Amino acid sequence: MLPAMSPTGTRILLPLLLIGAALSACVPLRSHQGYVIDPDLVNSVQPGVDNRESVLKTLGQPTLTGQFDKGEWYYISRDSRNLAFNNPNPAKQTTLRIRFDDAGNVTSIDRMGVEQVASVDPTKKKTPTLGRDKSFFQELFGNIGTVGAPGAGGGPGGPN
Repeated sequence: MLPAMSPTGTRILLPLLLIGAALSACVPLRSHQGYVIDPDLVNSVQPGVDNRESVLKTLGQPTLTGQFDKGEWYYISRDSRNLAFNNPNPAKQTTLRIRFDDAGNVTSIDRMGVEQVASVDPTKKKTPTLGRDKSFFQELFGNIGTVGAPGAGGGPGGPN
């Protein structure tokens, strides 16, 4: 059986527990996602010497392969930080790109950092692009004179 606590002890202990719980929510959370890069293994892969099979044995399965060019393998490592319930922010990211020729031999190894990270917010109505930024009126009036112009094809007076 537990001894009874005095009302004074309860008044001191309860605020201390609440302050401790509040402060523990402000501790930054760190996480690692993806490939764990071993510099010695990465440096052992050499262009002109290694091929797909030797890279696979040395570094393991890539995080992803090139979508359009099957001659590229990517190993991605990311360290993130966030406070409490906020979204994680990338603190450090290393992307290792290994390119292969048609015969399967390594042609180049590139390293990229966190500058390649694009932040896309799905709740916004605009997605960042690398193209030109047009105003509303440029989008609205930009095609005047080009659609259906003679010789442009597809419109009245154009070739069928």
